[in-house]
Amino acid sequence: MKLTDLGYKDHFEKYRAEQKLLQFEVGRVISEHKERYVVITEKGEYDAEITGNLRFSAKCREDFPAVGDWVALSIFDPDFSIIHHILPRSAVLSRQAAGQPTEKQIIAANIDYALLVQATDRDFNLNRLERYLTICHASGVSPIIVLTKTDLIDPDTLASLIDKVRRREKGLPVFAISNETMDGLNEFKSIIEKGKTYCMLGSSGVGKSTLINRLSGRDTMQTGAISDSTGKGRHVTSHRELIILENGGILIDNPGMREVGITDQEEGLGYAFDMILQRAPECRFKDCTHTNEAGCAVIEAVQSGELDSDVLENYLKLQREISRYETSVAEKRKKDKQFGKILKDYQKRDVKGKGN
Repeated sequence: MKLTDLGYKDHFEKYRAEQKLLQFEVGRVISEHKERYVVITEKGEYDAEITGNLRFSAKCREDFPAVGDWVALSIFDPDFSIIHHILPRSAVLSRQAAGQPTEKQIIAANIDYALLVQATDRDFNLNRLERYLTICHASGVSPIIVLTKTDLIDPDTLASLIDKVRRREKGLPVFAISNETMDGLNEFKSIIEKGKTYCMLGSSGVGKSTLINRLSGRDTMQTGAISDSTGKGRHVTSHRELIILENGGILIDNPGMREVGITDQEEGLGYAFDMILQRAPECRFKDCTHTNEAGCAVIEAVQSGELDSDVLENYLKLQREISRYETSVAEKRKKDKQFGKILKDYQKRDVKGKGN
């Protein structure tokens, strides 16, 4: 297997030469679990860990390798290799780390397309879909909407769901498939490009693992059932993993995400809700919040039926999340700066005390 088959591009090689990293092997991180990594190179797969220097210099979670990263490494044997350097990332999908309001968690790096998977039964949720779209647009990743389990609903209901998605998310590709009857699967397979990287996003139990098995042509992923009592999926994928598909496409699977926290993704919000931004310049006030101002063109669009009220409510909710995240980050930086000043003053006094 060549590096180009794994998505390697010319700018990575140029960077390696500029940074004098050519003495190291280069590979792509295909799985990560508790700071232990599996890296694939032209020679095969290797267990890896990062150098002490890389660990010491890391200021946050983003500074550690993530699935999809290209890394420079030294290989000693199949069970032991060392990652020295992470090559610059492009198109990084990230979300707010669970329980850590100032931390980002990288979902996957160096992504071309995101497959936004929703089941057509109890999982279907347009507001959640817009969360995923906000993340994608902020990262420069092209989204593709995939509706699964179409065999569980009648054709009229399916047509209605597809229409809802297309009316609310205009211009985006939408595919409806069944992993059981295979309906729509060949059409979906035909868009997967060799050497391109796809990241699969969705809740537990929407059929991601089964879909991967269909796309890869083998039982790559273990599959699980849905709880009849709760309607919720059971976790099957426990960590992120990169898989080479039957036609040469590259797919990154993710554990089902119950929470999709938004970070500093204001630009992505604008793309995901472009119908609001198109009307905003018509508002009477330049700083209109689209909540209760007189002369708000966005509110008028809702009142006239041109814009769905759910769209505006979800937009305002995500906007508040972005504002809270940015405020939390600013407060953390302020506290870190104050602590650094206290530490510096203490060190100065300590030096003076020793001098006396």
